[in-house]
Amino acid sequence: MTVETIRMSSRGQVVIPQDIRDEFHMKEGTVFAVVGSEDTVILKKISTPSKEELIKELGKIAIKGTKRAKTLGIKESDVPNIVHRIRREKRKR
Repeated sequence: MTVETIRMSSRGQVVIPQDIRDEFHMKEGTVFAVVGSEDTVILKKISTPSKEELIKELGKIAIKGTKRAKTLGIKESDVPNIVHRIRREKRKR
């Protein structure tokens, strides 16, 4: 574990030391979740999926949805009516 001291700028910016950026493969544009509690601030690097990974995962979700619809006896032609019904129900809330 690397521990270093850094200082926040007048604009609220901090610089993550180069050796830590290198160790965790951080580069410009890396996205973080920031969590604060009492006197502790934690930066958690968030991995964003590549376009290919995202397409692959969406494909898996589509396959599961198709199987579930088949199990429930839902045909593709039923989908527009189901969507309209759910939207009406949401508007009533």
